Amino acid sequence: MTRPGAATGTGRRRLDGWGRATSSHATVTGPLTAEAAAELLASRPPRGVLARGSGCSYGDAAQNAGGVVLLPDPDAGIRVDHARGTVRAAAGATFRQLLHATVPLGLLPPVLPGTARLTLGGAVAADVHGKNHRRDGSIGAWLDSVQLLCPDGTLHDIGPAREPGLFRATVGGMGLTGVVLAAELRLLRIASARLRVTTRRAGSLDEVLELLDSAPGRYTVAWIDTTSAGGGLGRGVVDSADHLEHPDPRREPEGPVQRPSRTGRLTLPPLPLVTPRTAQAFNSAWYHAAPRHRESVRDLTAFFHRLDAVPYWNRLAGPRGLVQYQFAVPGRAHGVLATVLEALQRSGAAPYLGTLKRFGPGEASGPLSFPLPGWALAVDVPVGAPRLAGTLDRLDRLVAEAGGRVYLAKDSRMSRDAFRAMYGPLDDWHAVRASVDPHATMRSDLGRRLGLC
Repeated sequence: MTRPGAATGTGRRRLDGWGRATSSHATVTGPLTAEAAAELLASRPPRGVLARGSGCSYGDAAQNAGGVVLLPDPDAGIRVDHARGTVRAAAGATFRQLLHATVPLGLLPPVLPGTARLTLGGAVAADVHGKNHRRDGSIGAWLDSVQLLCPDGTLHDIGPAREPGLFRATVGGMGLTGVVLAAELRLLRIASARLRVTTRRAGSLDEVLELLDSAPGRYTVAWIDTTSAGGGLGRGVVDSADHLEHPDPRREPEGPVQRPSRTGRLTLPPLPLVTPRTAQAFNSAWYHAAPRHRESVRDLTAFFHRLDAVPYWNRLAGPRGLVQYQFAVPGRAHGVLATVLEALQRSGAAPYLGTLKRFGPGEASGPLSFPLPGWALAVDVPVGAPRLAGTLDRLDRLVAEAGGRVYLAKDSRMSRDAFRAMYGPLDDWHAVRASVDPHATMRSDLGRRLGLC
C-alpha cells in the first residue's frame, strides 16, 4: 500500500511538499540495498541525491529538482528490546508502525509528531518535537544511535558519544549529511495507551499562555482561533494530558492497546473551502463548541493524530496549496505571537488553523534543529492572497530580530538572508558536511534555496 504523500515507482516524477505549494521533478528510485545506495552516491549524479520518507515536509525539504530522490525501504525492520526500553528500526518505519510494535509492550516513542505517517528517518532529519517538548525535548535527546550512509560510501554508527559532531550535524540536518538507514531510540514506559486530558477554554492569548505555562500534564498544546481580533485575539483551547497510571479496565483488559485511526472519505469541491469568511466561521464555531473546562479520557490517536483521520486534508486549502508558518521565539518575546496573528489577518489571507506549544529549556540537538526555549506557533494559510508573500517576509525579519527561527521542515519560501539571520553562519555544520560530502552529493531544493548545499 502506498503511504500518503509518498512517491512510488522508478523514473522521472513530480514530487510535491505536503503543503502542495512547492513541486519539482526528479528521478525517483528505490528502495535500494545499502550497497546499491552506496553505489548511487559514489556515481555523483549531476544534481545530487536526496533520501525521501513519506513526503510529510510541508515545503521543499524532500524535493531535489533534476536530481535523484531515493525512496525508503518498506521493510520497517523494527526490533524492540523490552529490557532496555529501546527500539531499533529502519529509517522507513513510520510512527504508526512504531506505535503498533511498542505500545502492546507497555512502551512508547518518547516524541510523537503531529502525524503518524512520518518516518523515523524523516524525524531524525527534522529533529521533530511533540506536545511534550517542555519536559522531554525533541527526538534528538532520545536517540542512542543513527546508522548513516555517507556520500563517500562509508557507513557510520553515530550517536551523542560516537562522532558527536556528525551526529549533531545529522539530527535536524534535513538529510544533507547522508542517507539515514536506521536509528535506535530510547522509549517511555507506560501502563496505558489512554490519556487523561484536561481541556480549558481561554478567552485571550494571555490566558492561553498562562494556561500553557501552568499546565501540569506531560503533554500540552493550544489550538488557537487565528481569526479572532481585539480583546479576543489569540483565544483558544488548551489541552493538557498524562497517561493513565493503570490500564483502562474496559478498553485495555489485557494491557495497552494501540488502535489505528479511522480514515473517512473526503470529497473535494472544485473551489477552495478555505476563505477569510469560512476560516472565521470555522474558528468561531470550533471555539464556542469547546468546553470551558472538561476532564476526559482519549486514546493516543485521538489526542496526537486527529488530522490523520481526514485523508488529504491538506487539499482543503485549494489547488494552490497552503503555507504553514511555524516559528519559535524566546519566552520573553511572546509579544511576537500577537503581532504575527494580526499581520496575517491584515494580509487578506485566510489563516484557518493554529497551534501553540511551550518549548522547554533543553539544548538544541544540532545547529539546524528548530526548538529553542520559549513559544512555538504554527499557522496554516492558503496560498493565493496577493499580500501574503510580503507579509511573511516581514514576519521573518521580526522573528529573527526577536532571536527566533522558522521551522525548516515546514518552510517553503524563506529567503537565504532571513535564514542566516535566524540560524547564523553555521561554519561548524558546513565543515562537518564538507568532511563527509566533499563533492556536495546530498542536495535538496530547500538546501539550494537556503545555501546549505
